[in-house]
Amino acid sequence: MAQRGIGMRFLGDFMTQQIEYDLLVIGAGSGGVRAARKSAEFGARVAVIEKAAFGGTCVNVGCIPKKLYVYASQYGAAWRDSSGFGWQCEEISFDWNTLRDNKTKEIARLNAIYERLLAATGVDIIQGHGKLTGPKKVSVGDTSYRAEKILLATGTWPAVPEIPGIELALTSNEIFDLPRLPKRLLIVGGGYIATEFASIFSGLGSRVTQSYRGELFLRGFDRDVRRFLAEEMQKAGVDLRFNHHVTALQRDPSNASIVALLSDGEAAFDAVLFATGRRPNIAKLGLESTGVTLTEQGYLSVNADFQTSEPSIYALGDLTGGWELTPVAIGEAMAFAKTQFGRQPSRMDYHCIPTAVFSQPPIGTVGMTEEEATATGHKVVVFESNFRPLKHTVSGSEERTYMKLVVDQTSDRVLGAHMVGSDAGEICQGLGIALKLGATKADFDCMVGVHPTAAEEFVTMRTPRA
Repeated sequence: MAQRGIGMRFLGDFMTQQIEYDLLVIGAGSGGVRAARKSAEFGARVAVIEKAAFGGTCVNVGCIPKKLYVYASQYGAAWRDSSGFGWQCEEISFDWNTLRDNKTKEIARLNAIYERLLAATGVDIIQGHGKLTGPKKVSVGDTSYRAEKILLATGTWPAVPEIPGIELALTSNEIFDLPRLPKRLLIVGGGYIATEFASIFSGLGSRVTQSYRGELFLRGFDRDVRRFLAEEMQKAGVDLRFNHHVTALQRDPSNASIVALLSDGEAAFDAVLFATGRRPNIAKLGLESTGVTLTEQGYLSVNADFQTSEPSIYALGDLTGGWELTPVAIGEAMAFAKTQFGRQPSRMDYHCIPTAVFSQPPIGTVGMTEEEATATGHKVVVFESNFRPLKHTVSGSEERTYMKLVVDQTSDRVLGAHMVGSDAGEICQGLGIALKLGATKADFDCMVGVHPTAAEEFVTMRTPRA
């Protein structure tokens, strides 16, 4: 492998330094950090270039702060539910500043951990904006770096439509750090980000309207799951509006509210969040200096080894248009490092990846939806359960839980498992192992359930849906 060193070259009257590595990683998110660390452990000379905070979207404006806010939003309902179990209390209150500031402290702690992890494996940290200047070259300010391999791990960035007044809207990058909790919040979008924030802010006490242009949100999830969650969120107080459009935003000078022009009229809000998709974070990355090509959707085109059309440049994680999940980026990073520097050729396995939507109630899912299974030629049998959890028989809450198994009739193999209800993400992690190993419905049926739990319903469903 190349030894790190400093070479000198002249540009006009100016002398610049060029530093050499085996691997340069642009982007210190979960995928970039893991790839850098593992490659360094395999003996490579590695540097990571990052212009912002370590940890990427997940740590700073994604998974971690969002889950902390999910926890915060659940306490109000839990406190109200507790009265049925004998707990008595005076009126409770919520302080937004406490949540926001404690979140910020925790993120700063995680940023420092990521930096220490890199340093501990000998990875050089270069702070600044990295720009490709050739197939094996990157500049950061006035310094030029060269590497035999370059890995792009810059993730994605929120995308918003071009409508009048869009500058008044927030994205998921800013929503965590508002100066105050909005009393009236409009959320535009129907993906998991929009849906999670709708539940979060409703739980914290905001009056939330979620607007989505399609007939039903969470496209790509099982249709029964989508319908069930919509009913539960509406019961919890979220104003869901489907086949609905926001055409413009205006500032009301009399009270500083934002007036949204809607397909069914107009309404005033204290804040408007657009969660209408994300796009690869490749602006000013210098791709034009290379042979890297994009897909029709604008993502970086890569092969199974994460290699772009420029042989020395690789890319992984969200900016390649696959599963936009932190554990997937980490898995891809492991496969990359093993293959390129560990002499252990590896490929990422995308079969049966479990995932969750931290709505309220949350979704947990793994494997095929009923629609996917049918479309790919399976003759399916569906088992489902819709029930009021034991806890809420006493709490008085009307929240219900839904579970579904999609089974191939010919082989009896369980193709998909889906849940909407408390702890759905935790439960579906275990189900993911079963589906990964090819479990059949007979395997589920012979499993003894843990009683009394909601999870036991997955092994006690016996009657197929008619």
